[in-house]
Amino acid sequence: MRAMWKGSVSFGLVSIPIQLYAATENKNVSLRQVHEADGGRIQYKRFCTIDGAEVPYAEIAKGYELPDGEMVVITDTEMADLPLSSQRTIDVLEFVPLESIDPIQYDRTYYLEPQKSAVKPYIVLRDALHKSSQVAIAKVAVRQRESMAVLRVHADVLVMTTMLWPDEVREPDFPFLRDDPPQVRPQELTMAGSLIDSLAEPVFEPEKYHDHYREALEEMIEAKVAGEETTKPAAVTAKADVVDLMAALQASVDAAKKSRGAKSTSEESDEDEEPPPAAKKKPAARKRAPKSA
Repeated sequence: MRAMWKGSVSFGLVSIPIQLYAATENKNVSLRQVHEADGGRIQYKRFCTIDGAEVPYAEIAKGYELPDGEMVVITDTEMADLPLSSQRTIDVLEFVPLESIDPIQYDRTYYLEPQKSAVKPYIVLRDALHKSSQVAIAKVAVRQRESMAVLRVHADVLVMTTMLWPDEVREPDFPFLRDDPPQVRPQELTMAGSLIDSLAEPVFEPEKYHDHYREALEEMIEAKVAGEETTKPAAVTAKADVVDLMAALQASVDAAKKSRGAKSTSEESDEDEEPPPAAKKKPAARKRAPKSA
């Protein structure tokens, strides 16, 4: 694991320098979009919808679109200047029972590792939290986003789970909630309770469950590799780059024409029509003049 963030846990007058690690990882099999005929990868380019030009990362800013379509452009420098008091600090605000938090508010989970100089205060906080049977509510900013967070103990390590803000959790608003509920017979409740009891376990053991779809997909890929059912995409030639460049240039030309506006009908007709006979005779007249001189 690689540390993705460095900061400190702050509660009262105590500050514990820590490093943050993602506690979970996505085990989905990564599949790319390819051309079925030859296995070539499908690429998406970042381009401006106004001038059609491809835009490098260095020139990309953030924008907030107004209801009328106007865009408020915000640069990375302006974003960095915004006040963020919880940046680089996990600021503990209070301690509450874990069961008082609805899991619907949980977002992402991280491990907290103490820096070498902070092992003792880290262990003191860890053990005190474990003994109190409570969790810490904190504020933290990770990747320019401030969140509420829960600090708790898991496998002898402090774990931080970011939470959604209250206004980010949608209220359920379904028609059946406003209707009169149907009558439920006691026998139906008893039968449902019996079903729950028949499937009940004393503890949750996640190890006994498996992602059968992912396992089947991995087996299929391995079988194709073993059977040499693979495709080696041809190397991209310079010609392909030229085609992309021509397409980009053509898009730029088309966009430039649209931005200037269409020419008047009279100007277009003058350019398209053959020159009048008088115009054709003028060059001949200019040729005879030097001979007479």
